[in-house]
Amino acid sequence: MTLCDYFSAADDQAALAVAERPGGPAAAGLDVVFLKNIDPVVALAQLEAILTDCSYEEASRRPRSGQLLSSAEHESHFVISVSDTLVEALAVGTRADLVHVAEPWSMTAELQQGKVDVFNARDVLEALAALAQRAREARMRLYCWWSL
Repeated sequence: MTLCDYFSAADDQAALAVAERPGGPAAAGLDVVFLKNIDPVVALAQLEAILTDCSYEEASRRPRSGQLLSSAEHESHFVISVSDTLVEALAVGTRADLVHVAEPWSMTAELQQGKVDVFNARDVLEALAALAQRAREARMRLYCWWSL
């Protein structure tokens, strides 16, 4: 099981400081949403594709989409960026938008493997949307501290 702590930081440098800190973003006092099995590369690109009505390929090629920022030499945790397009879509999405995308997102292979059903997907979406809204208001970006 992978732990995915999604957090906001002012910039890539501030986010990277988390990679060297024991305990990750929570220990650094950052705004964090703790999730399991919601990977920041494939699952979030799939979410972005569904939420913004584009293809998975287009979403996964967008700047900052699942980009590894920390050293690949770390064997237990990584810092990965979240695309600004997804952050914006989550931040401005209505509750109805989130409910609408929860079902198709929960049907993706990645969420099915993680045993994330439509109700869990809705909870994850609401948590990520709230984090995105707070980050947007504070002019910050979103990241994931991915711990194996």
